[in-house]
Amino acid sequence: MNVLISGGSKNGKTAFAERAALALAGSASCGKRYYVATMIPYDDEDRKRVELHIEERAGLGFTTLEIARNIASALDLVKEDGADPAASTFLVDSTTALLLNEMYPGDYSAPADPMAAERCRRGLAGLARGAGNAVFVSDYIYSDAARYDDFTERYRADLASIDRALAEICDTVIELSCGLAVVHKGGLPQ
Repeated sequence: MNVLISGGSKNGKTAFAERAALALAGSASCGKRYYVATMIPYDDEDRKRVELHIEERAGLGFTTLEIARNIASALDLVKEDGADPAASTFLVDSTTALLLNEMYPGDYSAPADPMAAERCRRGLAGLARGAGNAVFVSDYIYSDAARYDDFTERYRADLASIDRALAEICDTVIELSCGLAVVHKGGLPQ
């Protein structure tokens, strides 16, 4: 089963996604659980956020895979770990960071890679096809009426296209809003 969880920034999506992944892993007897961390920490705030996430998932049985780009490579890493991806559950946190990493594979001095969103869509679809279960976390940052600079507008449009592609292939699509789970497609993982 594939699940997309989207919502505003820092509103509990990760904790919700962890519970969903645990429910899926338990219900499908999908052996190993993998937390695919895509964020590259750039400052103290980022590092603290990473540490908090690690503390919060301690004891939940996730093996952490740090994959900033080429997200489908998680399938190969799991095989190298001696596990079967089709009998495993993946939690990808987050598509938001993944897109930024793909847009700027070096530093931010070069122009954004125009193929980044397409690579993300292909990679995420490949992971969804190859996994026993996959839970994808994304930030819902593209719906306000404000007009931003060209980079931000492009980033928001690309993230929206990734979320639309994931929504199409996922069995369940959930939006977290004001602490409530709004199910747009499928049902809550039990």
